[in-house]
Amino acid sequence: MLTINRAATVVSNYQEEGGEAKGCGRNCLGKCCLPVKTSFLLNLLLGQWKNRMNRGLFRYDVTTCKTKVIPSDYGFIVQLNEGRHLKKRPTEFRVDQVLQDFDEKKFNFTKVGHEEVLFMFEQSDDCYSHFFPGAPAIFKPPSPNVVAINVSPSIKYGHILLIPRVLDCLPQRIDHMSFFLALSLAKEAADPFFRVGYNSLGTFATINHLHFQAYYLASPFPVEKVPTLRVMTSTSMQRNGVVVSQLLKFPVRSLVFEGRDTLWDLSSAIANSCIRLQHNNIPFNVLIADCGKRVFLFPQCYAEKQARGEVSQELLETQVNPVDFENASEDYAWRLLAEVSLSEESFREVKA
Repeated sequence: MLTINRAATVVSNYQEEGGEAKGCGRNCLGKCCLPVKTSFLLNLLLGQWKNRMNRGLFRYDVTTCKTKVIPSDYGFIVQLNEGRHLKKRPTEFRVDQVLQDFDEKKFNFTKVGHEEVLFMFEQSDDCYSHFFPGAPAIFKPPSPNVVAINVSPSIKYGHILLIPRVLDCLPQRIDHMSFFLALSLAKEAADPFFRVGYNSLGTFATINHLHFQAYYLASPFPVEKVPTLRVMTSTSMQRNGVVVSQLLKFPVRSLVFEGRDTLWDLSSAIANSCIRLQHNNIPFNVLIADCGKRVFLFPQCYAEKQARGEVSQELLETQVNPVDFENASEDYAWRLLAEVSLSEESFREVKA
């Protein structure tokens, strides 16, 4: 069982090795930048993540991948990550159906190694508390929410998975309690550079077992800097302090939810929207930012266009290409992202 002091020591060593604090100006993308003061949860998460990295549990070293920020107003982040393409687990389900039944014969998170699990994330009377795999059995729920490493990490340092009620074998679909759990993780981390994400089936999710992605990146995401326009919301949303806007001047037509009152009201509004998208077979991505106060919802159509043969060859060939990395520009990134966006007409229907 890991003690709090040990977790803090791991992160302290990590900061010393990096040699610089947050805002070093080197576009380090989280490899050396940590807040001077971090929450217990974030200290624990990053310390345990590096512990697993030192033990060689990842399929490749994401910290050695070529990564850069494109000089522009948006600051798109580009990475050449051949390991993720070559060693990432292949998709084992249909990409044209958002809702599919759990299949125990396919890979799922009950099959991950014990050493990949970092800790449990469970609700106490007034907040979420953190228990470790080695905790006494009396503290362990029958189907715990667990935090585990992503053995095929992408651009982010500290890339982990949040798996709600792991032993219940829930398929990859949003429900109210699971989304509230994800929002609570972002709140407990208490750092704007820690984000939580979700990919539905049909939007690059490769495992049909309910999970969220989370990662620490000491740089603003491009979407976090985009201006927004408030759209009409229901009276109940307004009463609960939830504001819904749409992004302006961004290649993917998207919605952003903001809430400054209760976490549950914001969570319910977003979960309701995700559930309706699921039932209408509209794939989507979610990004939870600003310590759980701001959530981006990206309905998209990439899988549908791919199934119809409408995805450009240029996009299909960008998985591993050093030329793409060297010549990447804001215009190039914009055109690639625009491929997954709903049409204006489809987006109006989604908003309605």
